[in-house]
Amino acid sequence: MRRLFSAVIVIALFAFCRAPSAKADEWNKRTVLTVHETIQVPNKVLPPGTYVVKLLDSPSDRHIVQIFNAEETELITTILAIPNYRLEPTGKTVFTFWETPVGQPLALRAWFYPGDSYGQEFAYPKMKAVAIAAVAHQPVPSVEAEKPAEIAVAPVTTIAPPEKTEVSEAVPAPLVVPTEVAPIAPAPIAELPKTASPYPLLGLAGALALIAVLVVRVVRTS
Repeated sequence: MRRLFSAVIVIALFAFCRAPSAKADEWNKRTVLTVHETIQVPNKVLPPGTYVVKLLDSPSDRHIVQIFNAEETELITTILAIPNYRLEPTGKTVFTFWETPVGQPLALRAWFYPGDSYGQEFAYPKMKAVAIAAVAHQPVPSVEAEKPAEIAVAPVTTIAPPEKTEVSEAVPAPLVVPTEVAPIAPAPIAELPKTASPYPLLGLAGALALIAVLVVRVVRTS
């Protein structure tokens, strides 16, 4: 719904800016801005009311914007802007807004004077630019300066929206179930067959010895 509201806000600009009151001076682009809800600009939050927006009266820098109260007796804020080109100029004043995080007022993005091809796109402090870029998904001009003397020489940077990262599903590691290893039983030791008793061999050896003695005696007596 908030994105839809932001898309419609540019079309419904004149709920914020009264067309009959948008009288402007050709030099300073003086414009009367009436808002019916709270909005934010760099370094300031503007409650509902009427304001005067115009360029700083300086021939050297045509991109410093000043916002005054309705009577132009109080300077509310001074803003550094950068050129913002539009393809089709219109005969009416146009204000565009950034989409902002939920719960925060819309942020004034750019101001186009009737008939001009180039408008003023406002540069926000870094922390605010980061928050807007994250929601709008577009680069946001940024500058760290508040005083006119600082703004005139302050460098303008661009805060890029955060990159979208693809989150891959984690693949679980294979589950290893410990298994019980049965102890290896020692191999049975084979028993060698028992040899025969040595007594029969001794008897046989004795008999052969006796026969040999008899043979020797027979030979001698013959």
